[in-house]
Amino acid sequence: MKTKELIAKGVSLPVMEAFYTIQGEGRFTGHPAYFIRLGGCDVGCVWCDVKESWEAGKWPVLSIEEIVAEVEKYPGKLVVITGGEPLMYDLGPLTALLKQKGFSTNIETSGAHPFSGDFDWVCFSPKKFKAPHPSIYDHADELKVVVFHASDFDFAENHALKVKKSCELRLQPEWSKAEKFTPLIINYSKNHPNWKISLQTHKFMDIP
Repeated sequence: MKTKELIAKGVSLPVMEAFYTIQGEGRFTGHPAYFIRLGGCDVGCVWCDVKESWEAGKWPVLSIEEIVAEVEKYPGKLVVITGGEPLMYDLGPLTALLKQKGFSTNIETSGAHPFSGDFDWVCFSPKKFKAPHPSIYDHADELKVVVFHASDFDFAENHALKVKKSCELRLQPEWSKAEKFTPLIINYSKNHPNWKISLQTHKFMDIP
């Protein structure tokens, strides 16, 4: 079977990098986690800090068995699939194999493509640069909006209207604008207590 067909079936995927670290953002901040960063993204955030991930063809294509074999080398049982934009791919086969091996699965996604995979926690971080696919809203456990501009507060509220009631709402300052927007986010959360604050603690602590 050709590589493109294997990728289309989700049994092989382009992996930019994979590493064992501490989750620095959102609901699972502080948890040891194995990150699988898939290559390829068509969202194009101007402030993206992993723009090298955008071009899928630059990265090695690995079978899901190879990917999971690397995960099994570490003691943690939490796996985070991110990108790039991971939902560009069918994540069903990878998450099924991870579950079979006893791992918990999280995803960090802009939701720009149809939802796939079996996840214990779905962090949905919508972007203005490409509208989310409608399928994401019923799956999102956490809505995390990166605040880069004052208009992002309204953007966040518009998406909050579409997610399920149990979805946790978080505002996170974009790293380069943190000095400007962190005080605004603090005040906003105090006045709108349904929102919590997410910080990129791994950057404060210099955790790769």
